[in-house]
Order: sequence, then C-alpha cells, then structure tokens
Amino acid sequence: MVFKGNCLHAFPYLLIGWAMKLHDLQRSRAFAVIANSPLRIDLSCVLDHVVSELTAFLRKANRALRQATLGTLNSLVVTYGSQIGSSSYETILAELSTLISDGDLHMAALALELCCTIMVDRRSVKNVGLAVKQKVLPEALTLIRSALLQGQALQALQKFFAALVQSANISFETLLNSLISTAKPSQSGGLSKQALFSIAQCVAVLCLAAGDQKCASTIEMLKGILNDDSSTNSAKQHMALLCLGEIGRRKDLSSHIQIENIVIESFQSPFEEIKSAASYALGNIAVGNLSKYLPFILDQIDNQQKKQYLLLHSLKEVIARQSVDHTGESELQDSNIVKILALLFNHCESEEEGVRNVVAECLGKIALIEPNKLIPALKERTTSPAANTRATVAIAIKYSIIERTGKIDAILYSEISTFLMLIKDSDRHVRRAAVLALSTAAHNKPSLIKGLLPELLPLLYDQTVVKQELIRTVDLGPFKHVVDDGLELRKAAFECVDTLLDNCLDQVNPSSFIVPFLLSGLGDHYDVKMPCHLILSKLADKCPSAVLAVLDSLVEPLEKTIGHKPKSDAVKQEIDRNEDMIRSALRAIAAVNRISGSDYSMKLKNLMSKITATPSLAEKYNSVRSE
Repeated sequence: MVFKGNCLHAFPYLLIGWAMKLHDLQRSRAFAVIANSPLRIDLSCVLDHVVSELTAFLRKANRALRQATLGTLNSLVVTYGSQIGSSSYETILAELSTLISDGDLHMAALALELCCTIMVDRRSVKNVGLAVKQKVLPEALTLIRSALLQGQALQALQKFFAALVQSANISFETLLNSLISTAKPSQSGGLSKQALFSIAQCVAVLCLAAGDQKCASTIEMLKGILNDDSSTNSAKQHMALLCLGEIGRRKDLSSHIQIENIVIESFQSPFEEIKSAASYALGNIAVGNLSKYLPFILDQIDNQQKKQYLLLHSLKEVIARQSVDHTGESELQDSNIVKILALLFNHCESEEEGVRNVVAECLGKIALIEPNKLIPALKERTTSPAANTRATVAIAIKYSIIERTGKIDAILYSEISTFLMLIKDSDRHVRRAAVLALSTAAHNKPSLIKGLLPELLPLLYDQTVVKQELIRTVDLGPFKHVVDDGLELRKAAFECVDTLLDNCLDQVNPSSFIVPFLLSGLGDHYDVKMPCHLILSKLADKCPSAVLAVLDSLVEPLEKTIGHKPKSDAVKQEIDRNEDMIRSALRAIAAVNRISGSDYSMKLKNLMSKITATPSLAEKYNSVRSE
C-alpha cells in the first residue's frame, strides 16, 4: 500500500504496513486492535482502503475470517465512522445483506448488529438509509419467517427493527405493515409457530421504539381486529393476539379499557391456535401489570370451568415470565403466591390430564422461585390418598429440574428420593410420572440421583416388564380390541434407561438389564422396540462384552422384527411405521456386528447371510450403515 501526504506519523505508517503483511485473519484482528486502541491513530488517509479490504473478506469462505471481520468493522464504525465515506457504507451494507439468512444464524446476528451500529452512529450519512431499505430490510423480512430463528439472531433482529424506526429512514407504518404482511400464509402454506412468535416480538419492539402514541394506536388497531365480528381471517386474529401478548409483556396495557375481556373472548374461537394464542396473550398482558390482571386470571380460573385449561396456561405464562429466570428475584408478592398455590393444589385432582399437566408445570416453575415453600408442600402430597395428586407432584418435580443451577438444587438433593420412590406406587400413572422425573434428572442433573440408583434401577427395570393385569379386551360389537394400559409406562421406562446410559453409565450394570429386560423389550410393541434398538446400539458401543455374552439370545427378536410384514389391508401410516421399525432394527444389528468377536455367533452369521441374500434388506442395511 502507498501512503500519500502527511496524515500519519512514522509509527502509524509502520503499524498499518505491518498489518497489511499479515494473513487475512491476523490482519482483520490487527485492525480491530488498532480501532480499539486508546491512541486514536489517525487513519484518514488509508481508512477507505482498509474498509474496502475488510469488506472483501466478508465474501471469503473462511467462517472465522468473516466473523472476525464483522467485529473489526463494528469497531471501525464506532471509532472512525465519521471518516468513512458514503460509498464505503453502501458497500458494507450490500455485503451484510448476503450474510443475513438462517444458513448461519450466528453470522446473521453479527451482520445485523453491525447494521444497527451503522444506523445508530451514522444515520445522517447520505444513502445509508436507502441502502438499508433496499438491501438489508428484504433479507431481514425473509429471515423472520424462518422456523430456525432464535436466540442471539432473534434478539439482533429485534434491535434492527428498533434502530430502523428510530433512524427515521423508514416510517413506522411502513415497517409495521411489512412485518404483519410477512405473517400471511404463502402458497406453500402457513408459517411455523416459531416464525409467528418471532414476528410478534419484532412488532412489539418496533412499537415500543416508535413511542407511546404509535404504540397506543397499534394496540387499538389490534383490538379492532379482535372486535371485528365480520372478520373470518383466523391468521390475522392469531397474529393480533400474539402481538398484544408481546407488547403487554413489555408495557402496561391497563390504560386500554377492557383489553383483558376482549382477549378472553377469543377463548370461544373454533380454532385451537387462536384459543392458544389468546391464552398466551392474556398471560403476557398480566406480566405487564400483575396487580391488575393476576387477580382477574385467578378469579376466572375459579369461576369459568369451561375455560379453566386455557386460563391455567395464562397463569403458566405469568409464572414462567417472572424475572427469576434472569435475576433470581421474583416480582410475584407472597400474597399472590399463596393464592396461586391454593388454586393449583385444588386442581391437582382434576380428572383432565391436560389440566393436571399445566398445574404441575406451574408448581414446578414456582418451585424455582420459592423452593423452601414448595418442595415441602409437594413432598407432603406424595402421600395423598388421591393418585392424581401424587402423579401431579411427581410431574411438578420434573419441571423444577432444569439445566441451570439455582437455589433449588440443595433442597432437591436431600428430598428428591421421596418423589422418585413413587416409582413403586400402586397406580401406573403415578409410576410413569416418577419415571419421567427420573429421566429428566438423569438428563439435566445426574448428580442429584447417582447415589439413589442402586435402589432405583431394579424398580425402574420392573416398569419395562409387560404386566398382564394391565391388558384388557374391549368389546366393540363386531370385533374385540385389546388395550395395553402399561404400554406408555414401558416406553417411558426404556427411554429413561437410554438417558441413564448417556449420563450415568458408571452406575448401570448392563448384564443385569440386557437379560431379561432389554430382551423382552426387543420383542414388544413398536413403541417399545424403537428405544430398545437405540439402547442395544449404545450398549454394543459402550459395553460390548456384556452384549457379546448373550448375543445369540438377542438375534431372534431382531430377526423377527426385520422379517415382519404389515397386513394386506394396512394403511400407508402402518406401512411407513413398519419400514421405520425395520431400519431401526438394522441399525442395532449393524452396531452389534461391529463388536470384535461377534462373528463367533452362528445365529448372527446366519442373520447377516439372510440380510445379504434379501435385496430389499441388503439395500436398507447398507443405507443405515452409511448414515
């Protein structure tokens, strides 16, 4: 590079010259150091060239280089933004637009953050607003429709729309219409649930950034959509509810008269997605003003039996949104928690499983806020005469075991055995709830249960056994139908063993499990066979000697599975399920066949010969081996 004039003293010349000799990635990082230096080196004579060089890096395949370059450009804009030319900004924004996609969400987030820096710091630069509007905005509106959008990328997108409306380059009305238009179903079908929530969150952030007047007018517009009896556009109503919920979570909406009643009217909708969105909206609006809306929700739960399930979901939103998730402090007052607990415990015995599950989730999330109150209260109810109550408290414990560490852990460590020992309860629903809680603990916090496993494992294995007393025949007139009430419990138990093999293998004796329990599962119902095939594959990899010792006995159920053919009148779903089961069994066979010494089993040798000699099986086997 040739430096002209006297814009730099000797040291800066040498510094820039040294940076230009480095490899691309080192060079990008070197410019970041220069940009962040407190020396504030005068780069005016070379800045446009440096920016041009860095912008070219964004087109290269090296991901680490592009990532570092976005950070470097951000630093340069913050420190030297006023010296960068208008054309350079246009070039940067054009390159950024190519990085905004769900193909690489981290890169998209960094690109959007740089775009925000440019809009906020350089909003007066000629053509910046036009370049953002023409190049970046269309890509942002495409990204927001992605079912993959989440986390840092979603947060960056929200900041982008806030910065866009504050920069005054595009009117609030235009941006709002663009966002809401993206929610409309396309020819290929409606948007995913995640995409609709992403759009609603961006609408909320946009409204708040535009100021109180714009926000208020938008809320009235959304209320109008819900009040319009002539509207048959369910997608529009769905979006209106989600937007109201997202705005209400961030801002007190009590100045908008009767908004809670307008939202709750949507509980009468014939569409499940609208009822669910209304429940979500009501709960989030309550978060914005707990003192006004929480008593309303609690009163409605007590007095509106038909709306109870949806109202409990609203309450769940209130509890889940508490700042305990972020700061460890709850905004719920003690008096509110007392009222909520009284209501929830009253509904533990509900005959509706859906209601009990929501109650359990609420109790589990409150346990994260007030473990000293909740864990003893839940423990007390493990001896309730009502099976539904015992099952509900076991599921509540499941919802209180999250990956993040918290003040609940020390209390759970000393008390969790009481809940998990419900695995030997007389009621199968209670046993299944305890198995699910054990599985969650094994996945999220194995340290909580490792000391209990010697006692728990035999009880867990017992849940994998077919219980004849749980099989009944229902007479349907022209024919009889066999119902296996223990199927869901067996499936949950095997899935729990699968999780334990991942996180607590040192506590598991595979030999005592493989025969008879895994062997029985391999010949069980489709729903049980699938997790058993996965377990066998893991054991073949992690405990090959234990599998090898009983290999001949495992071959027979696997051979039956791959040879199973659906009935001649089977529907497509049954045929597809059978194909999935065969492929699943073949994966297990491939895993077993990789064990050193497996070729000494004549039964396995014969099975492999049969697979090789059957073209359809051979093709599937080769396919699963190459996965």
